[in-house]
Amino acid sequence: MPDVTENASTTEQRTDPPADRPPVPGVAGSEPAGPPRLMLLDGHSLAYRAFFALPAENFTTGDGRPTNAVYGFTSMLANTVRDERPTHLAVAFDVSRRTWRSERFAEYKANRSATPDEFRGQVTAIGELLDGMNVPRFAVEGFEADDIIATLATRAAAEGFEVLVVTGDRDSFQLVSDRITVLYPTKGVSELTRFTPAAVEEKYGLTPERYPDFAALRGDPSDNLPGIPGVGEKTAVKWLRQFGSLEELLERAEEVKGKVGANLREHLESVRLNRELTEMVRDMDLPAGPAELIRAPYDREAVTALLDSLEFRNRSLRDRLFAIDPAEAEAEADEGA
Repeated sequence: MPDVTENASTTEQRTDPPADRPPVPGVAGSEPAGPPRLMLLDGHSLAYRAFFALPAENFTTGDGRPTNAVYGFTSMLANTVRDERPTHLAVAFDVSRRTWRSERFAEYKANRSATPDEFRGQVTAIGELLDGMNVPRFAVEGFEADDIIATLATRAAAEGFEVLVVTGDRDSFQLVSDRITVLYPTKGVSELTRFTPAAVEEKYGLTPERYPDFAALRGDPSDNLPGIPGVGEKTAVKWLRQFGSLEELLERAEEVKGKVGANLREHLESVRLNRELTEMVRDMDLPAGPAELIRAPYDREAVTALLDSLEFRNRSLRDRLFAIDPAEAEAEADEGA
């Protein structure tokens, strides 16, 4: 692949991070004043967005392998870690579309088109990159990456971590709390919007806890979850404000007047199922917990070899990626000692 000029859509990242960022782990004498910070990334979600954000014809090796998803994901990862400086880091991936949700509802995500062949091999390359960076990655048969992230985020928050979830799935807004912030891509994977409890409430008029109720009423075309005829986001919010929760609304459905009330009563079971499927699993049995996800130095030879094989010759990408290597921070600290 020829040298790729950095594309503004893949390198500029606006997350407005807090000023009191903790330092990169391993820097002697500069331990963070605040709590440890865990960053969790939804690997498939972010890689897929990168795949469609960058033209494949500009990111192809000499032997014809597409690399746009790997390039976009790598650039996003380098920028986000640089900006947010997590002390702990992990990436979660889906295994397949067969999960406990598809067992409960056979049509779950059945409307989605087949994964492009040009994308498949790139997930493997991203996994190899993360291995070289010594970044833990998780994938569990029967569960989605969302469930893994929800489990780790919930545990980490309970253990006193500050948690950042980087994902393109809006269902993650249900996780937002005083300790958990979602960084949601709003332009490819280059611009991330910070969703705090206040931001979720400002956008949807509801607290994060009520987001699954809202999603159950609204339906979700991307997951093939049916909505209620005549009921959009405004009506869903109005009902939840009036009744306080989905459970209370469904118990008092007879109080909802007009055609939309009749439609609600005709779709009670599908709404209940939507609510079940939208809720993320927060108690999975995982091989590692938050404390074990502390960042570690790269296998620099492995990372360099992979970048070479992908023909990523752009100096800026390599510099940004290696600048966030914890070993780099240690070396700088030793030089300054």
